[in-house]
Amino acid sequence: MTENIIEIRNLWKIYSSSVIHQDLNLDVHRGEILSLVGGSGSGKTTLVRQMIGLEQPTRGKVKVFGELMDGSVSQHVENARNRWGMLFQHGALFSSLTVFDNIALPLRELKTLPENLIHDLVMLKLDMVRLLSADADKMPSDLSGGMVKRVALARALALEPELLFLDEPTAGLDPESCESFVSLIRTLQSALGLTIVMVTHDLDTLFELSTRVAVLAEKHVIICASPKEVLALPHPFIQSFFLGERGQRAMTALNLRKP
Repeated sequence: MTENIIEIRNLWKIYSSSVIHQDLNLDVHRGEILSLVGGSGSGKTTLVRQMIGLEQPTRGKVKVFGELMDGSVSQHVENARNRWGMLFQHGALFSSLTVFDNIALPLRELKTLPENLIHDLVMLKLDMVRLLSADADKMPSDLSGGMVKRVALARALALEPELLFLDEPTAGLDPESCESFVSLIRTLQSALGLTIVMVTHDLDTLFELSTRVAVLAEKHVIICASPKEVLALPHPFIQSFFLGERGQRAMTALNLRKP
């Protein structure tokens, strides 16, 4: 039986008189890479913010690891939060901290660990994301875009999470760096048994990584299925988003072209 890491039921999100989500339902299965896609204003980021407890639903329920994300502060909710990591779109590194201290931050803030163990854990995470120990002393301003993403990923993995949120993980990367970062994500997901929720508009990344794709349109999830099943749905948004020129190139490269 499939285990749900995240369960969203009858979700409504309303800002003033603007309805963002209406009766939205979604499950995230353990061990999968679920991609969230949708047009501008479809509420992808808002949905993720509700998953991680930064916003609360107007109505409905969001459960992560069985805990209700309703804004309450309890030990159970805090324990659930320690079981996920977040990679923000532009890395969100602290510019005044070294690479080492950026990665060490969650270990220092959320754990009680001796500094020698923190040092070893940070070096392990650097190695996991294919960076050198010499990179630990660099400042964010010294890093390339690809290195910023890797440091941010190392920080997201610092607490050894079961669940990882990726917000536009390849945004701003050149094709070579993008391909390398996608390969790294795939390798880590397999090696660590991660469950990943990814927001992306990059079709190459989406087709390379996704186990399932959840499409947000008309204020809810219109389909959540494998990429091939999504492509078979005759919906106007899917036709325009996936079947344009760029989508056709990505699908051709991965033998996913719609018959």
